[in-house]
Amino acid sequence: MINNIILSNTDVLNKIRRIAYQIYEVNYEEKEIIIAGIVDNGYFLAQKIVTVLEEISDIKITLCKVKINKKQPLQTIQTDIKPEDYQNKSLVLVDDVLHSGTTLIYAIKHFLDVPIKKFKTAVLVNRNHKKYPVKADFKGISLSTSIREHVIVDFTKNEIIAYLK
Repeated sequence: MINNIILSNTDVLNKIRRIAYQIYEVNYEEKEIIIAGIVDNGYFLAQKIVTVLEEISDIKITLCKVKINKKQPLQTIQTDIKPEDYQNKSLVLVDDVLHSGTTLIYAIKHFLDVPIKKFKTAVLVNRNHKKYPVKADFKGISLSTSIREHVIVDFTKNEIIAYLK
């Protein structure tokens, strides 16, 4: 049983909707937005954000899967769209939790090899223990936790919850 729930399913869905509106507000003049989700949970979150963006705007939304080895982020990072597909476009990099910033900063580095018009980051939970100078432009919740605590975002078939472990 999970006792340390940070965000219930309803909370998560509200946070996703708010993040989508914030992304739209920053990009309302764009013709296309690339939403790049870091595998696994970041990509699931990106899919949910894309669904809301498609409901609220007429902007073309392209979903991109970012494959990064979180334990060895220096290994080659792969995306399921070609660099020329996101060149000179607005891109939002999405992950579920910003822990130390390692995954996000290496993923950002990957995208900086191509000129991008606008680059933002989005996370559901932003922890305040960062190893790298990286920030979330759009965040569901900011949370101060101890270094020993871990934030888990659990995407099950019917609901999404975030809790401390």
